[in-house]
Amino acid sequence: MRHQQQAGPSAPPVLAGRGFYLGSMLREAADRHGQVFVTLDRPLDVAPAAGTDLTYATLADLVDELSGRLWEAGVRPSEEVAVHKTDNVDIVLLTCAISRIGAVPVLLSPGLAGPVVGQLLERLHQPWLITDRAKLDGPLRDADLTGVVRRTLSVDDAPGAEPLEKYAGAATPAAVRLHPRDPSLITHSSGTTGVPKLAVHCPHTMWNRLVPQKAMGWPTRGETAALHMSFVHSRFYHLLGVLLHFGSPLVLILDPEPANVGPLLARHRPGIVETHPNTFVLWEELADAPGAPLSRVRSYGSTFDAIHPRTVRRLLDASHRRSPWLIQLYGQSETGPVAFQWFTRRSAARADGRRVGIGIPGFTRVRVADETGRRVAPGTPGRIEARTRGRILTYLGARDRYLRQLDGGWWQMGDMGYQSRWGALHLIDREIDQIDSVHSNLEVEDTLMSRLEELREVVIVPGADREPVPVVCVRGERPLDPRRWQEATADLPAMAEPRQWRFEDLPMTSTWKVKRVEITRTLTEGART
Repeated sequence: MRHQQQAGPSAPPVLAGRGFYLGSMLREAADRHGQVFVTLDRPLDVAPAAGTDLTYATLADLVDELSGRLWEAGVRPSEEVAVHKTDNVDIVLLTCAISRIGAVPVLLSPGLAGPVVGQLLERLHQPWLITDRAKLDGPLRDADLTGVVRRTLSVDDAPGAEPLEKYAGAATPAAVRLHPRDPSLITHSSGTTGVPKLAVHCPHTMWNRLVPQKAMGWPTRGETAALHMSFVHSRFYHLLGVLLHFGSPLVLILDPEPANVGPLLARHRPGIVETHPNTFVLWEELADAPGAPLSRVRSYGSTFDAIHPRTVRRLLDASHRRSPWLIQLYGQSETGPVAFQWFTRRSAARADGRRVGIGIPGFTRVRVADETGRRVAPGTPGRIEARTRGRILTYLGARDRYLRQLDGGWWQMGDMGYQSRWGALHLIDREIDQIDSVHSNLEVEDTLMSRLEELREVVIVPGADREPVPVVCVRGERPLDPRRWQEATADLPAMAEPRQWRFEDLPMTSTWKVKRVEITRTLTEGART
């Protein structure tokens, strides 16, 4: 791989092309807005003494210091460094530190099962592994990593690993930047249908995702931003790049429970709030919480999945700003955002939860095609495909699978939908989740969420005989009221009796996407036994 070493940590890059570099973004932000605050709800594992009230400059210094430790340990440019540790903001700092010395961060979700982590590590090229005691004593306890990883480093005193603390005080090395089209970050897909795929990003494609998101962030530049998002997802880093560029104070949240989030948001009064759609459902409780924690929100951001119209309305009504909005991004890890739309109070009142917007002018295009790859007429259902400058380079270890999803430059999103006469994209269902007797599971779920306020979540999946089975989660511990359910479903497609689960028992990804295939497997196996 090609790389360039700079004369010093603050030296300007000399590049043959444009790119988004994680290793330099905190230092550049600190140089512009050094004392802007960053608040955490839990101390960093790599620097617990730093506390929870930090600044851009503090984080930039920590990234420099961590990069020195990694360089002293022997990490070199273009080598892969897997980060799989207990969830915390230091995942972000480690990612930036790895990138700063030209190595390639490989971000593995803290929620992955040990065997899955082992499979993903085997796809890499003898990576370094950064982890902690909780992972080595837990999910990775029985994993044989001999010959799979180069060396294992730990952020604490985990047995069988070298502590990063051993290299504290090492000199800060000169920054290294890879060529804009070389691999610079590896994340993984959600894994809703099986073992996740490893998505390979480069600075050039990441830059093409960043630029339109900067344009979207311009109206709220400098507003305090509260984020509860997956630190191993590429979306987090693009949003962070936008907020750092504009100098927004940050509130980074690990614990999404309203009892924790409410007082934190009431204290900081954010103008920007972004989290996963399922977390927003939980945060509906904050709409009338003490201290009015959402009263100063001007912009909500929702990505990773579609959001229920009921939730949009409650969030917007909770703000006391004159004209708040919610922006929804539709896309994948492989593509970044490919379509977007805005909700205001007026449009949310008549919102169609299946409408996910239009392509991003100048950066993405979307179309709906039939099985032969031909565009279908407006209003006709088909497979959603996207053309984008932000598409990943490949799937690591699965190049053939990557190429199968391409059709002349159009990327198959794996979703079914249709477009209106004016080009607005409407989502029907994931292709793999479709049930013959239901036009759109997602549409029925939106309807039920709007009619039954007590629902925390409802997921419709195919049962043992491909019949639609609603799996419902009610707020609190109360049982579902059968009479209210019958009234709410009277005009909907015939479904099996609802199965009531606790929300905590739903199988989910790191971005709180429900693993529908896994629920179906559980229901099917239960029917057989």
